[in-house]
Amino acid sequence: MPQAEPAQDDRWSGRLALQVDDSSAQSFFAAFQLQGNAERGRLTLFNPLGNILARLTWRPGSALLDDGQNRRTSDSLAALTRELTGSALPITALFAWLHGRDMAASGWQADLSALSAGRITATRLQPLPTAVLRVVLDH
Repeated sequence: MPQAEPAQDDRWSGRLALQVDDSSAQSFFAAFQLQGNAERGRLTLFNPLGNILARLTWRPGSALLDDGQNRRTSDSLAALTRELTGSALPITALFAWLHGRDMAASGWQADLSALSAGRITATRLQPLPTAVLRVVLDH
């Protein structure tokens, strides 16, 4: 079944960083292009030189992660984003935050006060370890 294209206005690009406060001090940084919504979409991640690190596509009941060497499928977008970034992310809430809606996400607190400048910061307090997700949108 072909994937319908997401609405034209549901597109974002910029940079994201995820820092997990554990003994390994995990960090994930990438430039990104995102389109769609929590149900259906596409995320492409780039390294600092502009090369593609990975592509993640999803639709109801199916998600695909392609890192250029391996392709992995799952019925869970959350599982593949955790594999990609090293931590669980609040995907549904993230799309709401990008639209300026302060949606609750279990364990996460979002700061949308700088969204007009293209910045979102969200902090995961539970479950431990704590994590901070920063998104900087291109204008």
